[in-house]
Order: sequence, then C-alpha cells, then structure tokens
Amino acid sequence: MSDYQHILSTEHLYKSFGPLEVLKDINLAVKKGEVICIIGPSGAGKSTYLRSLNQLEKITSGKIFIKDELFLHREHNRTIHRAEPEAQKAMLLEMGMVFQRFNLFPHKTVLENVMIAQVLVRKKTKEAAQKLAEEIIERVGLSDKLDVYPSKLSGGQQQRVAIARALAMEPEIMLFDEPTSSLDPELVGEVLGVMKGLAKQGMTMLCVTHEMGFAREVADRVVFMADGLILEEGTPKDLFDHPTNEKAINFLKSVL
Repeated sequence: MSDYQHILSTEHLYKSFGPLEVLKDINLAVKKGEVICIIGPSGAGKSTYLRSLNQLEKITSGKIFIKDELFLHREHNRTIHRAEPEAQKAMLLEMGMVFQRFNLFPHKTVLENVMIAQVLVRKKTKEAAQKLAEEIIERVGLSDKLDVYPSKLSGGQQQRVAIARALAMEPEIMLFDEPTSSLDPELVGEVLGVMKGLAKQGMTMLCVTHEMGFAREVADRVVFMADGLILEEGTPKDLFDHPTNEKAINFLKSVL
C-alpha cells in the first residue's frame, strides 16, 4: 500500500441532517506529509467534514478513499460499498483525532490515558504501551506529569495529553478539530507548539482551526469553507494575501 498517490481523499461528499445540507460536494485530496488547514465561519461544515472522515458522522453521499483504496461509498443515504470489517478497522486506525474537548478518562493518570487504547485496541503488551506512552508524553513536554490525574492539569496540558493519546496509536494522519478553541488564550501557544513540531516531523495533518497565524505559518495548503462548500483553496500566501472569493475576502477581513 506504499505506492499510493493520496493518503486520504473524498469525492462528492454530501451530508444532510434532515432537510439541512451541511456538506455539499466536498472534493479534497491529501498527500502524505501535507498539512492542510481548514478555515471558515462557524456553521461552514468544517467539523462535520472531519467527523465524517472517521465515521463519527455518516455521510449522505460520496466516496472516502484511504491510501487510494475505497473505504466507503454512499449514495442518497444508502451504502454502495464499504471496506471489509478488518480492512475498515485498519484504515480507521490510520487516523488519529483530537477534539475541542479533551475527553480524557478522569480516573486514569496521564500515563494510563495514553496507554489504554494501545493495549485494548492495538493489543500491545503493557510494557510496550508504557514505553511508547512515555516517549510520546515526553514529546508533548509533559514527562513530569505521568502520574497526575486530568483534573490537576490545565486545559492546555489536558489537550497535549489528548494529542499524545492520539499519537500513541501511531496513526499516519492526524485530524484536529479546533483543538485550541476551548482553551484560555495564554494556553493556546503550548498546544500549537506541539502541532508545529508534528508538522516539522512530517506528520500528515488536517486541521480545522481559527488560529490564522498558525495556518499561515504551518499549512502547505489552506482550504476556505462556507455554507458547506469549499469556496477557495491555495497556499497560505495566496489565500491570505490574495483571496478571490468574496466570502473568503469578507471572512479574512473580519478575523485578521
């Protein structure tokens, strides 16, 4: 599976909640090692798009490919094709996701939070899981918090644990759904710092973000979404300095 062109792609993706069309014909292809930031106003469908990639939302129509292999094809709320269960599980494990809320287990320590899915889902030994967990917790700068419970951590620290937990599953692509939006402003930088480090190390990343400075600095491509559509995409320089779509121009005026 190494000679694929795109690590992740979607074709003609639609998602409706009843009569409300939230995603309309979303076509996006992501190459390995690419960092893509998705920006746009609230209600644009950005989070729904990310959630549809790892099956937290069921798409209405469209195709999702992982490493150029068809993962899911649906038309008018009917499944036309779905990968075999084992293949499906393997494909989903390629994607790590970090949400706005940290969703850590409150009764487990930092170390246990980062170990648990490795043992239960990846079927690793406790020793192997602990070794990797400790390495990754060090990468996110929290080695001194291994035995601490989430309630004793700041929001920024909790979000870094959530990133460590996702990374511990050794995914090939990381999905970030506004990972800094529920943090106090002074804590945003530490989470963005970890994400910048991942980008430098070549991690493929798809980030829904309000942090325009981060998108400008780190993204290979910026995608502007509004009203369930991708209205413009390009390099950060093109999109931030020379947007052509009127909605993108107005949005950037309001946030920059």
